[in-house]
Amino acid sequence: MQAISIKNIDLDEEVAKDKKNFVDVDLEEGLLKQSETELSGILASLKHIGGQIDTGATTFLYAEYRIMSVFVVIFGILVYVIVDVLGAKNSSGTKYLPYATVAFVVGSVTSIFCGYLGMKIAVMANYRTTFRAMMSDKPSAYTAAFVTAYKAGCVMGFGLVGISLAVLQTIMIVYLYSYGPSCEPDSVRSYETLMDLIAGYGLGGSSMALFGRVGGGIYTKAADVGADLAGKLEHGLKEDDPNNPAVVADNVGDNVGDIAGMGSDLFGSFAESTCAALVLICSNKSLFNTENKHVIWFPLMVSAVGIIASFFTVQVAFYLYKVTGKERIQKCLNYQLFISTILTLVGIWALAPFNLPASWEQPIPGSKSHTCSWWHPAICVSLGLISGFFIGLSTDYYTSNSHSPVREIAQKCLSGAAINIIYGLAVGYLSTIIPITLLSITIIACVAMMGMLGVALAAIGMLSTLCVGLAIDSYGPISDNAGGIAELAGCPENVRDITDALDAAGNTTAAVGKGFAIGSAALVSLSLYGAFITRAKAAPQNTLGSVEVIDGWVFGSMLFGAMLPYWFSAMTMKSVGKAASDMVAEVGRQIKDGENDANKCIKIATDASLKEMIAPGLLVMLTPIICGVIFGTRVVAGILPGALLSGIQLAISMSNTGGAWDNAKKFIESEQLRTEDGSIVKKNTPAHNAAVIGDTVGDPLKDTSGPSLNILIKLMAIISLVFASGFSQTSLLAGPLHINSS
Repeated sequence: MQAISIKNIDLDEEVAKDKKNFVDVDLEEGLLKQSETELSGILASLKHIGGQIDTGATTFLYAEYRIMSVFVVIFGILVYVIVDVLGAKNSSGTKYLPYATVAFVVGSVTSIFCGYLGMKIAVMANYRTTFRAMMSDKPSAYTAAFVTAYKAGCVMGFGLVGISLAVLQTIMIVYLYSYGPSCEPDSVRSYETLMDLIAGYGLGGSSMALFGRVGGGIYTKAADVGADLAGKLEHGLKEDDPNNPAVVADNVGDNVGDIAGMGSDLFGSFAESTCAALVLICSNKSLFNTENKHVIWFPLMVSAVGIIASFFTVQVAFYLYKVTGKERIQKCLNYQLFISTILTLVGIWALAPFNLPASWEQPIPGSKSHTCSWWHPAICVSLGLISGFFIGLSTDYYTSNSHSPVREIAQKCLSGAAINIIYGLAVGYLSTIIPITLLSITIIACVAMMGMLGVALAAIGMLSTLCVGLAIDSYGPISDNAGGIAELAGCPENVRDITDALDAAGNTTAAVGKGFAIGSAALVSLSLYGAFITRAKAAPQNTLGSVEVIDGWVFGSMLFGAMLPYWFSAMTMKSVGKAASDMVAEVGRQIKDGENDANKCIKIATDASLKEMIAPGLLVMLTPIICGVIFGTRVVAGILPGALLSGIQLAISMSNTGGAWDNAKKFIESEQLRTEDGSIVKKNTPAHNAAVIGDTVGDPLKDTSGPSLNILIKLMAIISLVFASGFSQTSLLAGPLHINSS
């Protein structure tokens, strides 16, 4: 028996502590069937490739953040003029102090920091995950690789939620002290006005998230599509083949799009849902008054309960249900969702009676107020939490290759790419049924019990397990990168088998995370819309009046709003197409000339994404402002629900279609698909090429346009809420067109 040792290989401290697992490996039975020299080269390559990905991702984010910083300054001036100046002119409450502007800047910086933090964690974890998949004992390799990837996701999840909660609480404490609000009905410095200003925190978070999601999404899919079309289909290279110069750019994209962009996205959801609840709580004098000031902290305490529940949940994955084989990966991640949901439910029902009054009068749209008790908010939060859990299960069913929809798509690849695409689109459309039904039930029940405040609390409930949700979402791109690095570094085939198993589950968890984000975005957007209507009607010179669908201006603007997600999606998908076309040409040229320069591919993706992210961002951000300033709040009151109704359907179907195509390809590549005569379908066959085409078409759907749509519907709503007072006083055409008469 020949044995190998890595005792002389230079590894960083984090990785080196596992050297004992590789000393004296039996070459006949172990996984590492390499000489010591070859193994030294592999491990050196792991660090080198990890460094390349880190450098590429950091360079892109710095360039993106420079552009976003310019936007923060320009848009911050707009916030100050319309909200802090014109809003103060209406309420005489802020004396032109930049409360909203400061909150906006703090939210923007926090969002940027959360995205950057997530990216740095991911790039430090991906090659470590590959390294731990090389352990000689296969069950131990599964355990070590899974724990490494999932722990990195947990660091991001707990870090992001903790930072978001701490910063928001700090802003509230500072503003409550400096602003000095009063609970008196006629006070010019009211709590509800202050909460409008604090809502700038959510506006800053979502503004940065939009650019992060769109820019990162264009980057990652330009590289991914270019690598697939030029590398795999045109030149027959393997997945993540080191001879494909776009592979490193693809791995960089996973970090800047799926990690940094997603982190900023869910930070925005957390901030916006909390801000909407705060505005609605302070607008109800029966619930929030001098005797019940502590109620204002209830939304934040729900999130705190979720952090505690998530902390105990993740211990299950590390100590009680260890991943020792690929059949346990998806189960372990599903258990994380289930356990965190149960523990958070228990915590919410323990919290509510101590933090809420025994009874109060709650206004309900379309009817008289009715008496609520502490258990009404508990039910609303619980409905959101439970809906989020079942939306996750639904997404898992339609996107995991463990279930029939994806396996049916894989089977249809035997008939060619066209049939594959037809079935994939059908699965995406079908996948909207369960989430939309759950959201509809939640909204109807919550509005019946507590009006729009009930919807805001449901959104907070859905996001209360965000620590675990972010952890399993981040786990996906980290595992994906680990597989790519394994191929690039020339690791043994068995190592790639382990990382592929982790990645297959990661594709599903990423889809679950997107479904979770989209579902919560619907509730967040609706709650923000309710807060916008409430604050617009409360303005000293109310120009909104009643909002009815049969009103021509309202219905017409709803129709216009429903078109915006399609316009936005067309822009982002064309951007991916342009960048991918340049990438395909560059990859083809390099392969033909025998060149392999990943930096040129990284530059193409970077330049294209930074250029192409601006137009979609301006479309989303300027539409409600221009319509509000020129046409008034009635038109905005129609645009927002229109964008929500079409955007949520489109986002779910796009994300799940792309996820299903991706896992159908993975199903074929794992050699689980058989023809009618029982033969195994392998890579580089016509069926596999059809699956690759479907996956390529689905890439911009699931990682660019689909996830970005949830930011579109949230951002338009939070902009409208923050600028509500300015809209009421700057409706230039209100008189001539009679559109704001009640």
